Amino acid sequence: MNRTTTLTDMYVWTEPTWAQIDLSGFHVEALDGEIGSIDQSTYKVGTDSIVCDTGPWIFGKKVMLPVGVINRIDESDHRVFVNLTKDQIKNAPEFDESRFSDHTYRDELGTYYGTNRPVGPDYGKSDHGF
Repeated sequence: MNRTTTLTDMYVWTEPTWAQIDLSGFHVEALDGEIGSIDQSTYKVGTDSIVCDTGPWIFGKKVMLPVGVINRIDESDHRVFVNLTKDQIKNAPEFDESRFSDHTYRDELGTYYGTNRPVGPDYGKSDHGF
């Protein structure tokens, strides 16, 4: 995790207006291609996240992604672009619904994503300038 990112930042929308969008069913695009679709979203300030169902690609695994990994949203194409690779999502801890509201669980996920996301001056930008 870089020095300016905190665990709490991982669960905060980078664009506040995105919190108003119902993302259920949107496709999730990793840096290297589509990884699945959004099964559900949470909208509680400071703990916002999406649950991604990776479907048959890795046999239906669900993972919780903090909204801080979202790079952009294309509402017209129903796509959410995240700053993670397919492998980073595939290797993430599986979603544990019984621990959904547990702060320790969210801290563990925030640490995983914070230490495994791309860093550097181009972080958050795609080849298309988004």
